Amino acid sequence: MEGGGQRRDPAAPPGRPQGECLQLLLRRSQEAKNWAYCPYSRFPVGAALLTASGEIFSGCNVENACYSLGVCAERTAIQKAISEGHTSFRAMAIASDMGENFIAPCGACRQVMREFGTDWDIYLTKADGAYIVKRLEELLPFSFGPEHLKEV
Repeated sequence: MEGGGQRRDPAAPPGRPQGECLQLLLRRSQEAKNWAYCPYSRFPVGAALLTASGEIFSGCNVENACYSLGVCAERTAIQKAISEGHTSFRAMAIASDMGENFIAPCGACRQVMREFGTDWDIYLTKADGAYIVKRLEELLPFSFGPEHLKEV
């Protein structure tokens, strides 16, 4: 599914945000990007996370002069949701100012997302509003998760 997301996807899996809910999720990721604190990279990123209960939590990247202490937008949104008692997620939209490429989560963010399952949608966007949607399991195949710790 590519484009501005203006149409419903009749083949969308149950639980996938559509219509106004999807537009709100995408818009909130764009808005979150405006709050990014990125004086070093000058690469603002915003994320919006849709919980199973329908709430949206947004986050932005926050850099630090000690580079390794910065945090990505995706992890900020997840941490905000968790701190409010949410651990079941349906979708996340990620926004940046990249013109020709879709923004994608880094490896660390993919692993943090994976902690909460593999069967949720990640909307990767371009600055012009175009997007593609991927299941988390597509972005992190053969992943390691909490259920694997029960096997030892």
